[in-house]
Amino acid sequence: MMSMRFKSWAALAAALVFAATGADAAADVAHILWKDLRPAAQAVAEDANLPMIAAKLPDHGETLSLNLQDKTIQLAGYALPVDRDGDLVYQFLLVPWTGACSHMPTPPPNQIVLVTPAHPYTMKEAYEPVAVTGVLKPGMEKSQLFILDGVSIVQSGYTVRKAEVASVDSVPDTVALPVNSPWSFLNKKKN
Repeated sequence: MMSMRFKSWAALAAALVFAATGADAAADVAHILWKDLRPAAQAVAEDANLPMIAAKLPDHGETLSLNLQDKTIQLAGYALPVDRDGDLVYQFLLVPWTGACSHMPTPPPNQIVLVTPAHPYTMKEAYEPVAVTGVLKPGMEKSQLFILDGVSIVQSGYTVRKAEVASVDSVPDTVALPVNSPWSFLNKKKN
């Protein structure tokens, strides 16, 4: 009887240690916004809430922020498939607004993350809002993107490999398209 009670207490203690370790791991995840991927000097230039301005800066948005290098982050954005087989996506670009790279100008590299999910992600549609959790690595990468009117080479400034990907309802810190934009319908919620 005493042995059984000891085993129960030992199991409870082990579960509590495991839960605390999991909570510590979750606490180590930095929930970031798109502006956190821009160096401080660019952030000042882009206070107008238009990351597209960075493409006109002398470095064309190629200057990366190293503050989050090798940190586990979580970032929400819109997924644009790079490598897919039907609904299964093996690699995608995470971009800050819908229509980026295919219907609108390509964001600067420091506003594009190349994501390789830990497991193939089932994507219902391009520009699906997702949250990505994983280790952020700065470094320029080029990806071949197949769009309606051909192939485009897109340069990303960051990568997250073995990422956990989850569908989300909305993306904070996203660019609001002007009301008179022909693409403003892309930011409207579907009912």
